[in-house]
Amino acid sequence: MTGGPAEPARPAALARPAVLRPLLDLVLTAIEAGTAHRGGPLPPGGPGPIADRTRLALSVRDDPDALLRLTEFLAYGTADPADPACAAHLHCPPLALAVAADLAVSALNPSLDSWDQAPAATGLETALIAELAELVGFDPAPAAGVLTTGGTESNLMGLLLARDRVLGGEVGLDGLPPGVRPVILASEAAHFSVQRAAALLGLGERAVRTVRADRELRMDPDALAAELRAAVRAGQRPIAVVATAGTTDTGAVDPLHPAAELAAEYGAWLHVDAAYGGGALLSDRLAPLLDGIARADSVSLDWHKFGWQPAAAGVFLVRRAESYGSLARRAAYLNPADDERAGYPSLLGRSLRTTRRADAFKLLVTLRTLGRAGLGVLVDACHELALATAESVRQADELELHCPPVLSTVVFRYRPAGAGPEELDRLNAGLRRALLRSGRAVVGRTELPGRGPGRIRLKLTLLNPHSTPADTRALLAAVLAAGQRVRDRGGEEQ
Repeated sequence: MTGGPAEPARPAALARPAVLRPLLDLVLTAIEAGTAHRGGPLPPGGPGPIADRTRLALSVRDDPDALLRLTEFLAYGTADPADPACAAHLHCPPLALAVAADLAVSALNPSLDSWDQAPAATGLETALIAELAELVGFDPAPAAGVLTTGGTESNLMGLLLARDRVLGGEVGLDGLPPGVRPVILASEAAHFSVQRAAALLGLGERAVRTVRADRELRMDPDALAAELRAAVRAGQRPIAVVATAGTTDTGAVDPLHPAAELAAEYGAWLHVDAAYGGGALLSDRLAPLLDGIARADSVSLDWHKFGWQPAAAGVFLVRRAESYGSLARRAAYLNPADDERAGYPSLLGRSLRTTRRADAFKLLVTLRTLGRAGLGVLVDACHELALATAESVRQADELELHCPPVLSTVVFRYRPAGAGPEELDRLNAGLRRALLRSGRAVVGRTELPGRGPGRIRLKLTLLNPHSTPADTRALLAAVLAAGQRVRDRGGEEQ
C-alpha cells in the first residue's frame, strides 16, 4: 500500500502520508526551537508570564503559520519530563518508539466502539489484555479488560463493577433501595479518585471508610480488619476493599494477601490500584512486591506512569469476564446481535466510553520491541536511581529522608537546624515555588496524613531511566540553595 500521489499541504487536507511528512518536519523543528528557548525543565517566571504569552499566542487569527508558531509556544511552555530536573509527578518521558506508534494511531484514527471502525485494533487490544492479564497472574481465558484514560477511570470501573456484583439485583433503575448502606474500605493514602468514584456512583464520598496507614503509607491490615468489623456493626455492607500497589506519595504497596483474605471474609470485591506499582511487574527484582495481586477481582495499571508511554495508556483488568455483566449494552448501529453471532466481535461492553482511541497499539509496539525484560531494565534503573538519591539525602545535613524508597519515589524535606514545624512547612512550600519560578527544577510536594504543622514534604518521582545520581545530586543542591535563600529573606523570592 502506498500513500498515493503527493497532495499540497493545505490546512484542510486529510492526514495522508504525503501531506503529513512536511508537517511533521515542521512540528519537530518547532519543538526543538521551543525547547531550546525554554532552556530548562519548565519556563521561568511562574503563572503570570505564561498567561501573558498564551494570550499573545492566541491573538493571531487566520495564521498560515499557526502550526509552527503554536507548537513552538507549546514546547516552550511545557514541563519537560525528560529533563532530569523535572521530577515532581508520575509523569514519565515517553519512549520515542511509543510516540511514533501513537502517531500512527492519530493518523489512522480507528475507533474501538465497533469492529467495522477498527478491525485490526479490536484484535490487537484483545490480545494485549490477555497478555497483561497473564502478567498480573490472572488466567487469561476467563479474564477481560479494556484500555482506559488512567487510574481514575479504572478505579471508577472497579468500584462500579464491585457495587453491581456484590449488591446484584438490589441496584435497580432507581438506584439503591432505602436501607442499603454500601461502604468501601481504602487506606488514608489511597488515591483521591476512590472518593470521587463513590460520589459518581451515587454512594457519596462518606461511603469510603479510610483505613490507617503506617509511616511508609502502607495500609495496616489490623486496622482494615477493625474497620470492616465496625462497618458491619454500624449496619453497613462492605462492597469493596481498595488496596494500593504503589501509593502516589511513597510508592508503598499495601499488604495484598491480608487484603484479599479480609475482602473474601466479608464478601467484598478486591480492587488493586496498581496504576503506579504495576510497572514493578516488569522487573524480576521488584515484581515480588506485588505478590498477591492475582487474588484481586480487578486491577488498575497505568503505563503512562512506569511504562514510558504517551498518555493515555491506562488498563483495567478483571479476573472474570462475567463481572462485566452490568456494562453490557446493545446498540443496533454498533453491535447488533446477529453480527456477533456471525463472528464480528464487539468491545462496546468493556468500557464506560463509546468512541475510543486504539491506545493499546503503542504499548504492543513497545512490548514487541523491548519485551518485558527490556522494560524491566528501565524500571530497575529508576529504582537504583531512587536508592542512590535517598542516600544523597541521608548524607546532607539539612535534608531529612522520610522513608526508604520502595519504587522510584524519594520523599524528604529541607530541615535546617533550629526550624520549628510551622517554619519547616513554610520553607519547604516556599522553596518549591521559588524553584518553579526560576524554571530550574520541578520538585513535588505532599503532606503526610495527620493534623497540625510539620507534615509538608518534598518529593522526587524518578521516572527518567537515563537520569544519573549526579543529576539528582545537582537537583538536591538546588533545593538546598533555594531553601537557604527563602530562609535568609524571611519569605519566598519574588
